[in-house]
Amino acid sequence: MFVDDLLNLSQPSVLNDTVSEFTALTIPKDWSQGRTAFGGISAAIVYTAIKQMVNDDTRLLRSFTTNFVGPLALDTEFTVRVTKLRAGKNVSQYTGEVIQNGHVCVFSQACFALARKSKIAVENSQRHSMPAPTKAKFIPQIPKITPKFIQHFDLSIDQGGIPFTGKKTASYHGYMRFSNPPEKIHDAHVIALIDAWPPTLLQMLRWPAPASTGSWNIEFIHPHREVSGEDWFAYQAHTRQAADGYGHVEATIWDKYNQVIALSRQTVAVFD
Repeated sequence: MFVDDLLNLSQPSVLNDTVSEFTALTIPKDWSQGRTAFGGISAAIVYTAIKQMVNDDTRLLRSFTTNFVGPLALDTEFTVRVTKLRAGKNVSQYTGEVIQNGHVCVFSQACFALARKSKIAVENSQRHSMPAPTKAKFIPQIPKITPKFIQHFDLSIDQGGIPFTGKKTASYHGYMRFSNPPEKIHDAHVIALIDAWPPTLLQMLRWPAPASTGSWNIEFIHPHREVSGEDWFAYQAHTRQAADGYGHVEATIWDKYNQVIALSRQTVAVFD
C-alpha cells in the first residue's frame, strides 16, 4: 500500500470540544518492522490526524515528539485519539494516541505556531557536501532479516554500513526518498522518511539483534521552497552516546536545495 493511501484519513468522530477520534484504521503487513508496524508510518498517521484537527495552514509544525509505547499489530484495527491541549494566539498544542485492543501503542505531542515578525534572524548555514545519488544503494531484501517496510523507500548510503556488518563507527550519511513517490511532500512524509534508516548502532554488531526507538523528537524548519516526491532528501545521523543497551542519535535532514528542514533526536534500545 502506498504511503498516501495510509495517510488519507476519513472524517473523525468528535467526542467533545477538545477530543476527536479516527476509528477503524489498519496498517498492512508490507509496512511491518519486526512484530510491529514501522514507527515512521504510525507516527505519520498520528501527525496527519492531528493536522486535520488543527485545520489552519498558517500554523506550521514546529516540533513533533513521539513515544513508541508498545507494539502496534499489523492488519488489526486501531483508533487515533486527538486531544487539543490549547490553541493560543500564536501556538497550538495537541496530542495524539494510537489505541489498539484497549492499549496505547503510540503517543505523540505536536506543537504548531504562527510565523511572526521579529528583529532576530539567525540563519542555519549548515550544509552537506554529499554527491546526489542516481539510484538507491542500501539493503537488499533478505527474508527474516530486512524489515518489510524498507521496500517503500529508496535509501542511498554515502557513509556507514549495512546493519550487522561489524563496523567501527555508528553514523549514517546518505539520501532518502519514497520508492513510489507522492505528488507533493508534506510534513507527514518527512516524518516517515526520517525513520526509514536503521538505528546507527546496528552496523556495529556482527549478528542480528532487535532494536526499537523509545522516544523521538523532530524539530521542523520551514524554507519557503516546494519539493516534489521524486526529490532526494539528504540525511546525516550520528550516535552521540551509547551504553547499557541504549543509544542517543542526532540527525540533520536537508532538502534538494541543501537547506536544513528538520533536526531529529532519538533514544534507541538495542537488545544484543
